[in-house]
Amino acid sequence: MRIIAGQWRGVPLATVGKGDPGAHLRPTPDRVRESLFSMLTHRGVIEGAHVLDLFAGTGALGLEALSRGAARAVFVENGRVGQKLIAENIKKLRAEDRTKLLRSDATRAFAWDGPKFDLVFLDPPYGKGMGDKALTSIRDHCADDALIVWEENAPQSPPDGYALLDQRRFGSTHVTLLEPV
Repeated sequence: MRIIAGQWRGVPLATVGKGDPGAHLRPTPDRVRESLFSMLTHRGVIEGAHVLDLFAGTGALGLEALSRGAARAVFVENGRVGQKLIAENIKKLRAEDRTKLLRSDATRAFAWDGPKFDLVFLDPPYGKGMGDKALTSIRDHCADDALIVWEENAPQSPPDGYALLDQRRFGSTHVTLLEPV
């Protein structure tokens, strides 16, 4: 796994190989990240964005956004393996001044007094219904025009307070784009 484009293009990230099922780590493959970020670049939502990476795992999505011009990224991860990988990747990229790691459960409200988030990555353990809970917990932390990128193993319906913008399938991964309403 590596950063695909931007200032850190080609830099390899700490990896868990094919994943860590016990820790629910399932890294987004490079090919899917490349397609996803092509979509986001086309929408013009990355440059200067305040990014929230929920169920962050290795932090690859938030770090890719930073590499491509996002201003800051906050990673929310409650698993020890994921926290260690995120911290290692932040240090490797020397991105400590543009990142924050919250060791917290993404399905529960967390204290945040920084700027509202413009771009949110949501990559919960597949099929466990945690995405809806996470979206409810972060609603007050999202900018009015925020874009939410929800990765799951099936298309997702927007919960109350969100509207569907687009849905795409990349192999076995389904990406749902939402906005707050």
